[in-house]
Amino acid sequence: MVTVSKQAPRQSLTVVDNRTNKVYELPIQHNSILATDIKKIKAQSQNDRKEEETEQGLRVYDPAYMNTAVIQSKITYINGQDGILRYRGYPIEQLTKKSNFLESAFLLIYGELPTKSQYLNWQNEIMHHTFIHSDIEGMFKSFRYDSHPMSMLASSFATLGAFAPEANPSLRGQKLYTNAASGDLASLEILDKQILRIIGKAPTLAAASYRMRQGRPFNRPAQGLSYTGNFLYLLDNLSGHEYQPHPVLEKALDVLFIIHADHEVNCSTATVLQVGSSLVDPYSVVSAGCAALYGPSHGGASESAIRMLIEIGSPENVPAFMEKVEKRERVLVGFGHRVYKNIDPRSTAIRELAEEVFKVTGRNKLLDTALTLAEYARKSEFMRSRNLYPNVDFYSGLIYQAMGFPLDFYPVLFAVPRCVGWLAHWRQMMLSKSGVKIWRPRQLYLGEGERNYVEAENRKEKANATPFDAPVHVEHGGDSKRNELATYKDETGHTWGKAKL
Repeated sequence: MVTVSKQAPRQSLTVVDNRTNKVYELPIQHNSILATDIKKIKAQSQNDRKEEETEQGLRVYDPAYMNTAVIQSKITYINGQDGILRYRGYPIEQLTKKSNFLESAFLLIYGELPTKSQYLNWQNEIMHHTFIHSDIEGMFKSFRYDSHPMSMLASSFATLGAFAPEANPSLRGQKLYTNAASGDLASLEILDKQILRIIGKAPTLAAASYRMRQGRPFNRPAQGLSYTGNFLYLLDNLSGHEYQPHPVLEKALDVLFIIHADHEVNCSTATVLQVGSSLVDPYSVVSAGCAALYGPSHGGASESAIRMLIEIGSPENVPAFMEKVEKRERVLVGFGHRVYKNIDPRSTAIRELAEEVFKVTGRNKLLDTALTLAEYARKSEFMRSRNLYPNVDFYSGLIYQAMGFPLDFYPVLFAVPRCVGWLAHWRQMMLSKSGVKIWRPRQLYLGEGERNYVEAENRKEKANATPFDAPVHVEHGGDSKRNELATYKDETGHTWGKAKL
C-alpha cells in the first residue's frame, strides 16, 4: 500500500511576464501581496515612452484605492459582502445595545473594553479636558455668521494645535510621538494627553460653531453630565439651571456617536494617515480629517439624503422619482455603499433608534416618504441587482432632523465621534515598531514628453483647444466694473485706465 502525502498549497502567486518569459513567485501573506514585489517584475523598454519607466519595474494602478491595502490594522473589521462591522472584534450591534460612546472610544484606541476603574479614570480625564482657551472663542467670532460650521470646526482644530506647542513635533523634534513605539513613556504620555484633549474639546468646538450660527453666547462645559449630555448642554442651554437633556435624545446621540466612531480606512481616515505620516501634530491631523469629512460624498451624505427626501416631498411621489433614478436622470442618496454589498449593519441599529426618537419628538414628516422609498428599493430589481440598500446616512439624517439639528450641522455631528477613530488609527501608526514612512503614492504620467522652452513671442495658441485648456472668463461684480472705468496710479507711478486685476 502506497501512501500519497498531500502537500499543503504554497502561499504564493506565480506570475509569468509574457514580455520576457520570466517567471516570478510572489509570497502571499494575509491574503495579500506586496506592491514592492510587483516592482521586481522588470523588462527592457521596447516602444514604451521613457516616462513609463519600464526598466524600473512594474507598477500597480489602482485609482481611488479600489483594492489597495495601505496599512496593517487591529482596529476595525468590515466585511462588506456579509454586512459585518466590528470594533476590535466586537460586533457593532452589541456595542450599540450594551456599551456607551466613551467606553467604545477606549476600546477603539486601546484595544480592550476598560475595567470599571479604567473607565472611571478615562471618563474623568476626558470630561476635565473640555474647556477651550478664550482666545479660541475669539477665533470663532471672526467668522461670518453664516459660515458653514464644518469650516469653523476644521479651522478650530488647527487653531487648537497652536495652543499646545509642547505637542508639536515641528517644535519639539520629529520623533516626539514615534519614540513611544520603542518604550519611551514620556513620549507616550504626551501622545495620550493630546488624545484626551482632542476628544474632550471636540464637543466644545462643535457647539461653538453651532452657537456662532445662532448668534448666541458660548456655554462653558458642564460637569456631572455624560459626554453627549454635556454636548447637548453646550448646544442648547440658555439661562436655566440644572439643565438635563431628554434621556432618549441623549441616548440616541450616544448610540449615533458609537456608530460613527470608526469605519476602517475610509476617505477621512486615509487622509488622517496620509497627513499623519509626515509626523505633523495630531491637531493638524484631525483638522485634515475634518476637511475630508466635509465633502458631500463622505460626511455630507446624510445632509444630501434629507435634501433628497424634502425634494421628493410625499410617498406618492416616490415612484416618479425612482423612475428618473433608473433612467439615470437623478442621483439616489442614502442607498448603497462603497464597501457594503449587503445591508449596512449600522442602518439596522439606527432604524430601531429612530422609532424611539420619534416617540419623543413626534413622527418625522419625512419618515413615511423614507420608508416608502426603502420599500420600493427592497422590491426593485434595479436596486437589488446593484446591491443598493439603505445605508447609515439614510436613517441618521432622519434622526438628526427630528432632533432639530440644521442640515449643515450634520457633518459636524459626524466629525465629533469620528475624532476617536482618527486618533485610534493615528496612534496605531505612531506606535508602529517598524517606524513611520511618509506616504508617497506613485502616478502614471500620461502628459507631454520632454520639450524645449518657447519664447513668448514665438508661441501659438493650441490647435483644437477646448474650454479646459485656459481659464474661463470670469464675470466680476459692480465694484470691479467701476474700477475698470476709473483712472489711477499704482505704487510705481504708472497710470492705469482700468483696474489691474
